[in-house]
Parts: sequence; structure tokens; C-alpha cells
Amino acid sequence: MEKKKILLVGSSNMDLSMNLFKLPEAGETVIDDGGVAYTPGGKGANAAVAFSRLGADTILCTKLGADAHGQRLYNFYKDEGINTSHIKVDRDNPTGLAVVIKEGDGTNRIVVYPGANSAITQENILEAFASEPDALYLGFEIPYPLVLTAARIASQRGIPIFVDAGPASRDYELEKLPCLEVFSPNETETYEYTGIMPLNMETSLRAAINLHKRVKCKYIVIKQGSRGAFFYDGKRYNTFPAVRVDNAVDTTAAGDAFTAALTLEYLKNGNDIRGAIQYANAAGAITVTRKGASSSTPTAEEVEAVVKTLIK
Repeated sequence: MEKKKILLVGSSNMDLSMNLFKLPEAGETVIDDGGVAYTPGGKGANAAVAFSRLGADTILCTKLGADAHGQRLYNFYKDEGINTSHIKVDRDNPTGLAVVIKEGDGTNRIVVYPGANSAITQENILEAFASEPDALYLGFEIPYPLVLTAARIASQRGIPIFVDAGPASRDYELEKLPCLEVFSPNETETYEYTGIMPLNMETSLRAAINLHKRVKCKYIVIKQGSRGAFFYDGKRYNTFPAVRVDNAVDTTAAGDAFTAALTLEYLKNGNDIRGAIQYANAAGAITVTRKGASSSTPTAEEVEAVVKTLIK
């Protein structure tokens, strides 16, 4: 089967990760419990690495600073087999930086400084479409007007659009997005958009209906961490339980790996959204068992091995 060509317009960051058993109170100082590390991250780049490892022809449109972090990230993307033709260098802004605070239970809190990601231009995006992708994948760590620009270009060319809807802001005019295949926020992002925390079937359905009224899309897929994912298409809805893991250590890139895996499996298997969600749950489950962001995403062989255990 010919590889699917995926264009990602999104962020690339260097992650500074710290490990804390307990978050500090106001005015309190605490000592890191597990050592700090600089590792490749950014929602766009995390997804790009996931796509490449899962077997896609991956084109990343992003912007790096002219600094050591930027050079390290560029080399990492090349080594991962990502098409770097549309990665630009900005000499006025540093490479994006994310501070990732990982708590004892494997959950995380993230603060992002966009840096060069904010300097991506409409011209950069238009040039990237010369790659003639089979699909466009977007996240919201770049300025929202650029998200709209990329989505409109794809829509005009009949290219299907998949959105990982984080980080969220109530200021985003979701109604301005053209028709999407999939719109996928996590629980806290869903709450930010709707004011409804999707903690059970009833609240998940209410939130999904709210989103579906605002976002023109075929499918709302709410990522729900260790509980799995919730799906709604305007009529039907269902919950897909997560793949159970007992050794979760880092959830940083789980959502990015999930949405990338969902997108690629959906495109490869005749738009089977249910099968794509199950495949994505397997990818997310593997990701949380590894430390780091981009580097934690699994290969196609690893995901397929987990999926086979679910079918038995």
C-alpha cells in the first residue's frame, strides 16, 4: 500500500521536563525528584514523529530558532525520517520552549513559550501545500489565524482536515473552521470550549453535542486519558475503553500519538472511525509507558502487536 502523505502545520518545542512528587504551594520552593531533561516536544512535532514511526510520508511545516535547541530538533526530525523541506529558521525568535512538570502519578502540567512558532507565516504554509498531501493535520499551539489559513487552503483543495484541538481557548472562533473530518480535544480542552467536563456518558454526550453545533465536522472524538475516548457523529455516540497499562510514567505526548494514529488508520482503512479509535487507544497506551514527548511515540509494529491482543 502506498504511504499516506500527511502535512502537519504546527509547533515544535524543546521540552524542559521536571519531576515533582508534590506541586509547590504559593511561596513554596520544592526540589525536583527525578532529574531534569531537555527532550524534543511540541504538539505538531510530536504528531509528526508519531506519523513517521507509524509509516506515513510526513511533512512538517514549522519554524525553529537559530539556536542550539533548533539545530538539535532539526537533526532529530531528519533522523526520524520526516520531510524537513518546510521547516524554516527564524533569526528573531528562539526555538519554542515547553516546561513540563510531571507529577508522581504520571500526569503532567505544561507551560509553553511559543517563540519561533509564532513567526510561521501564511507564505510558509502555502509553500508547504506544494507537497500535495493526502491530509492536513493541525494543532492549536500556533496562532489561531494561521490554523484557519491552513484549514481554508486544504478545504479549497479538497484535502481532508484533522484537528487536535489543544491547547484550548474560549477566544477561538471554532465556527470559522471549514468542514473537518475529526475534531479531537481532551477533557480539559473540552471543558474550556463548552463549560462541560466530560466525566461520564451523559456529560460527554452533552459536551460533544455542544461542540458539534459549533464545529463543522464528521466526528467529535474526545480523548479521556485512562478512560479511553468518546465518539459522536451527530447521531451516534459511543465510549471506547482505554487499553489498560500498569506502568504509566509520562502522559505528555499520549494525546498527540492518539490523534496521529487515529488520523492515519482512518485514512488507510476506508474511513472506519471505530477501528481508528481502537488503534489510537493502543498507540496512546504505549506512549504513556515511556518518558519524553516526541521520542515516546510507538512504531506501527508496536501498535499492531497491542491491537492483536485486543482482538483475541
